[in-house]
Amino acid sequence: MKEVVPAPPAIVHNETAEIQALFTRNVIPTYGRFNIALSHGSGSRLWDVTGKRYLDLGGGIAVCVLGHAPAAITETLVEQSRKLVHVSNYYYHAPQGLLAGALVELIGPGKCFFTNSGVEANEGLFKLARKFGHDEGRFEIITATNSFHGRTLAAIAATGQDKVKKGFEPAVPGFRHIPYNDLAAARAAISPATVAILIEGIQGEGGVSPATPEYLLGLRQLCDEKKLLLLLDAVQCGHFRTGRFQSFQRILEGVPGGEHFLPDAISMAKSLGGGFPIGAFWVRQPYADLLGPGSHGTTFGGSPLGCAVALKILEVIRAEKLADNAREIGAWLQSGLEDVARKYPTVIQSVRGLGFMLGIELAANLTPPEEGKSIAAGFANLLHAAGLMTIPAGTHIIRLLPALNLRRDEAEEGLRIIETVAARLAA
Repeated sequence: MKEVVPAPPAIVHNETAEIQALFTRNVIPTYGRFNIALSHGSGSRLWDVTGKRYLDLGGGIAVCVLGHAPAAITETLVEQSRKLVHVSNYYYHAPQGLLAGALVELIGPGKCFFTNSGVEANEGLFKLARKFGHDEGRFEIITATNSFHGRTLAAIAATGQDKVKKGFEPAVPGFRHIPYNDLAAARAAISPATVAILIEGIQGEGGVSPATPEYLLGLRQLCDEKKLLLLLDAVQCGHFRTGRFQSFQRILEGVPGGEHFLPDAISMAKSLGGGFPIGAFWVRQPYADLLGPGSHGTTFGGSPLGCAVALKILEVIRAEKLADNAREIGAWLQSGLEDVARKYPTVIQSVRGLGFMLGIELAANLTPPEEGKSIAAGFANLLHAAGLMTIPAGTHIIRLLPALNLRRDEAEEGLRIIETVAARLAA
């Protein structure tokens, strides 16, 4: 497929410092940014303003599902913008209905609501659960330790990581946290106020930890028994990243009873728009009409432009068999990383994940490669210097979340760079 590579910006005289100065003066400093100012990209390649080229295995944190500047998205944006960019949700338009139908077909009988982001999709799940339990006075949602569900006040209360909550107390009530992959803990935590259990199929920010088949099936049985909703946050682990549309579908492949498993609702975003801001949540029957007219809304969610892009992405993934690519090259890359871990156990403790959602756990006693930074951030900076982009998670995890069309030779290049950096730290 022809790629449209945008020309570098007109800034050609040194520039990283000037761009950083613009941020220092004008942008609220909520992010700990790496010392890189990006210019343009193509496929799984990025260039900074100095002309340095990187192989991108971070994918904008699982967003750039077709890579950077894909012609399919560019052409769809241009074509759809000539028809309709935005209309309010007081009206019908074909792209939203078609996209909802496509997602229902990939998951199961139900309906969709469209948002602008993953955290908004999760807010929809919170409201769905509150509505479901309202008449019985039930409102509490059980979530997992090390989970991540976004940065709104309700989402940080749902998130099982203390670092995101500091400074924003008191927490929104109605959330309790239990150990992940611990079915007994889930059963013990249920109270008369409990209305739902919310987990990620694979914890992303929490370190790339997949749910076990027993955990998923057990939670479904428990929720049915206790009349609770089972909610899945698939913002990061969904959209074919594991080789199936949803991570639970991959985790439960070949598991007896797995073919009948469905959660009650799923939140989505990130890869859904391939870089265009769009999120969604799917709700299965018989709960799909709980949120009726006036109970939820959005100005920009489900716009003709966003839905057209999301539909095109689904079309490309099918046509180019990118779910198979994520499964096959992801398995090869994981195997290669496990070999590197065996070679350099003082640097890499373990490798885990599925498909193109992989986590490299760095050794706990590894000396931070860079003073004043976490082990993961320091390791990521060494990879940057070698021309590779990845995503840290916490203090000891490096995530690989590449485009689904990553080629084998690109995966080989990334593996070589990671091994070179590991060998340097082990020396």
